[in-house]
Amino acid sequence: MAEKGRAAKLKRLVAVQRHMERIAELELAETTQRRQMLSARMGEAIEAIGSFNPVHTGMKSQYAAQYGRLSGEDQNLIEVQDAQEKQILREKAKGDRLEENWKEARSAEDREREDNAVIDLIEMRLSMPAPASSKLGEG
Repeated sequence: MAEKGRAAKLKRLVAVQRHMERIAELELAETTQRRQMLSARMGEAIEAIGSFNPVHTGMKSQYAAQYGRLSGEDQNLIEVQDAQEKQILREKAKGDRLEENWKEARSAEDREREDNAVIDLIEMRLSMPAPASSKLGEG
């Protein structure tokens, strides 16, 4: 199996890192969706607490307790969301650095390949016999 160059390895790492970014973004989207659902439930609890409907009147303390639990859960989700946002930024920064390193490695490999081609041409030229016209002046 042919040895892969540094640029090829970095390119694969960039792809993996971009995938990690997408995973982090999906996790953040899920957390955001959970917070929206939680917010809707909190709104329902507030509405029930403020309701004058006799069904809700006797259960206001339960609604208040439920709102307290939901509020605590929302606070936890806010902290998780903040951590996930920071994670996305870290993953993106890693991916950007890897991509920059990949481009530099690819450029270095291209330069090396071009340099080797020029050296091969020079070696071929030096190994060729001199043209006949140059022998005329030697006599």
